[in-house]
Amino acid sequence: MPSEPIPGRSLVTKRAIIDIVRTATLGSYGVTGFSGGILHRIHEWLGFAPRGLHVSFANGIAIKLDLTVAYGLPIAEVARQVDSAVRYGIRRALGREVERLTIHVDGLRYQETALPAPPVVELTSVPVGDLAESGTDVA
Repeated sequence: MPSEPIPGRSLVTKRAIIDIVRTATLGSYGVTGFSGGILHRIHEWLGFAPRGLHVSFANGIAIKLDLTVAYGLPIAEVARQVDSAVRYGIRRALGREVERLTIHVDGLRYQETALPAPPVVELTSVPVGDLAESGTDVA
């Protein structure tokens, strides 16, 4: 990779930036998805930009995210991680800075999971003489 800039132009589509932002956002700990219902899933399945992710280029790169976060996690910390991941992803892929990044948390998602059964521990009695004879100090 050259260290000096090479004169010329390169074009990056809005779709490419959306893919970078989507990957960075969904890869952040605590993010369960973009806000939206069944229509959101159909849009993503058809290849449209996800609802809850808006990119504009009016004055530099401006990104608006509407997210759902896992219940029980500190929302401010999840938002900080998303901010850091998105800015890093854009900076690394394009070599440009994000001028404005707005993060809205539109909901919490609680995922009920079955707790694993506790392990069965069989208690066996140890004769008192065996422990003393083993040389183990017991307080």
